[in-house]
Amino acid sequence: MAIWLTKDSKVIVQGITGGEGSKHTRRMLAAGTNVVGGTNPRKAGTKVDFDGTELPVFATVAEAMKETGADVSVIFVPPAGTKAAVIEAIDAEIPLAVVITEGVPVQDSASFWAYNVAKGGKTRIIGPNCPGIASPGASNAGIIPADITPQGRIGLVSKSGTLTYQLMYELRDFGFSTAVGIGGDPIIGTTHIDALKAFQEDPDTDAIVMIGEIGGDAEERAAEFIKANVTKPVVGYIAGFTAPPGKTMGHAGAIISGSAGTADAKKAALEAAGVKVGKTPSETARLMREVMS
Repeated sequence: MAIWLTKDSKVIVQGITGGEGSKHTRRMLAAGTNVVGGTNPRKAGTKVDFDGTELPVFATVAEAMKETGADVSVIFVPPAGTKAAVIEAIDAEIPLAVVITEGVPVQDSASFWAYNVAKGGKTRIIGPNCPGIASPGASNAGIIPADITPQGRIGLVSKSGTLTYQLMYELRDFGFSTAVGIGGDPIIGTTHIDALKAFQEDPDTDAIVMIGEIGGDAEERAAEFIKANVTKPVVGYIAGFTAPPGKTMGHAGAIISGSAGTADAKKAALEAAGVKVGKTPSETARLMREVMS
């Protein structure tokens, strides 16, 4: 069991013939992901060979879904074309769209998110600027390395790609049900709260790791949700404890306003909700070890 991405998921890649798209399609196939095709309007009707596995290229997401039964799209499209690619996926009503692209203009993210809401929210968007989603031993949609950890009973949701990998590695002897990298941009599709709700409802997830970072109030809102709705143990980490006050960090969402959005404020909110918060990734992993043991 996993959330949103399972062994039965049929994955297409928007931008399958591009450099990043083809490289990571090869990786996903090697991980056992059921990749069934991809899209590139200029190369529709052709096939791409991945070490002996030939995948068809379609003109549109709708066509790919009709021909293959795909229910997941991973989007490797340059920033200028990402908005159009996501809207195409929304119009096709694909259940899950994973937007890997970094550098998507914030107004474009706002536009396709609003479009999705207006269309009834039939497509779950993860990202943009995210590493994707991995259910170890089942499927891998994005750029998360597939060999970090085996299947297990910890769920992970994270704003940071690198910290996703580190926590998966440090807790590899326990394993993960699903790891979701939601991205650190100011406007993203799937939130901490969405993932927390799904992990709470997943019978094969016993505990949850939540990784946030300075800036914004997403973690404070997640703390309120945990307090009211989550009965499973949650361990947290906030990136940016040592960041200089007022410093804008690498992720566009990590902008602190006054005392709001600081690591200490987020830590206090989470701890008030019963979440154990580590000061470092390794301490966070140790806290989770205590929970799982």
